[in-house]
Amino acid sequence: MTAVPNEKPYTVADIESLPEGQRAELIDGDLYLLATPTRIHQRLSGRLHRAILNHIDQKGMPCDAYAAPFAVYIGGADDLYNYVEPDISVICDETKLTDKGCVGAPDWIIEIVSPSSIQTDYIRKLSLYERSGVREYWIINPESRTVRTYFFANGEAVTREYAFDDSIPVRICDGFRIRVNDLL
Repeated sequence: MTAVPNEKPYTVADIESLPEGQRAELIDGDLYLLATPTRIHQRLSGRLHRAILNHIDQKGMPCDAYAAPFAVYIGGADDLYNYVEPDISVICDETKLTDKGCVGAPDWIIEIVSPSSIQTDYIRKLSLYERSGVREYWIINPESRTVRTYFFANGEAVTREYAFDDSIPVRICDGFRIRVNDLL
């Protein structure tokens, strides 16, 4: 993830005018170009996505899960300065879904950290996701083999840190647990 020099506050229009195939995110008017993910990142993302979809289907939940690249206009239709493409987005309100992506906050977001995205995922996105109404946020760090979870409720964040071998509860899905080691 590379920050573009801040010549101006960038907007969603700048994101939408990028050449096809160029991925970027917009956080509070700052533009970040996205790096190509590693093989481990892709393997973990794909298997997490499949596990989440399987659980949603088995339980008949009114949710859907999307893997990057998937457009999330996190602040809603009127927010010109924030646009993200989380590694995994789970949306349980179908009225937020359009042909372009999700307009508003997903219920659950998972980011898989790379060395270039640590500060963005742990600080900038954490703040953006909390204030935008994301209910649950996971940061998966393959290097440290940890998962930090945030559950935003009643104006506060409940934070937990887990190892890849732990059975991690998904707070928005009663009874659903994920052991990251099982997905590698």
